[in-house]
Amino acid sequence: MCCFSSSRQRATRASFELAAKRLSADIINISGSGSSIVKGESVKDTIKNIEAMKVDIIVMRHASSGAPHLLAKAIAPSVVNAGDGSHEHPTQALLDIFTIKERKKKIEGLNVAIIGDILHSRVARSNIWGLTKLGAKVSVCAPPTLMPPEVEKMGVEATYDMKEALAKADVAIMLRIQLERQKEKFFPSLREYAINYGLDNEKLKYARKIF
Repeated sequence: MCCFSSSRQRATRASFELAAKRLSADIINISGSGSSIVKGESVKDTIKNIEAMKVDIIVMRHASSGAPHLLAKAIAPSVVNAGDGSHEHPTQALLDIFTIKERKKKIEGLNVAIIGDILHSRVARSNIWGLTKLGAKVSVCAPPTLMPPEVEKMGVEATYDMKEALAKADVAIMLRIQLERQKEKFFPSLREYAINYGLDNEKLKYARKIF
């Protein structure tokens, strides 16, 4: 098994390494900053060299959206997407769905609210796809500037009112602000964002009992 990362997301890498070791897998860990990529070699060429080592599975985390999908078409080993740009984070979504199933005993029929930076969140997109596929009713809540255009086409309801979102939800998923992916100002200040979209005791009064 090979863990390939173009960034320094140590916690994510460590979780995959731990899971692989618990399954008795041998691990090769490669960081883009420490590989031949910095010398001008393409990601595809680097992975081709790894493939020659008879690797069975590649876990890939990359800053470019679509990189794992491109790689999966070019090589024989299975590719696990551990997060690609602002596109997807399916493994995180699987963990979220597992947690919901563990706590609520089901997914189908639940009302799930995803609240926060929907526009830049790959976790939000993967959760929407996974939860709706399993029969949950998903709503998304964010400031207008952090709400993707025509997000309803993904099969969700959209609201800008956090209290409304919480009142309808059996489960609430809170997203952090993706400041590292924002190239412009999407809200006046962190303080104003926290007042309107931060989860606090006052807003929790509007929520259903979670457990």
